[in-house]
Amino acid sequence: MATKKTPNFEKSLEQLESLVAQLESGELSLEDSLKTFEQGIKLTRSCQSALQEAEQKVELLLKEENGKLITEPFELDNKAAE
Repeated sequence: MATKKTPNFEKSLEQLESLVAQLESGELSLEDSLKTFEQGIKLTRSCQSALQEAEQKVELLLKEENGKLITEPFELDNKAAE
């Protein structure tokens, strides 16, 4: 099965933030707003997929030899939470 090449997560997130700013500005026509919204949905799905894939990789790395998964809560530091 061929893997679909996905853009860099950080780049996608930056593009998504830019699209949100454009939509929030209120300066786009209805047609342009809909196109921008559609692009945002595609980027959101791409980011969600990348995050899910990363989570799966982390879970694989945390597995013990006996197959038992070690899980620990992820805590954000104050800087990342802002």
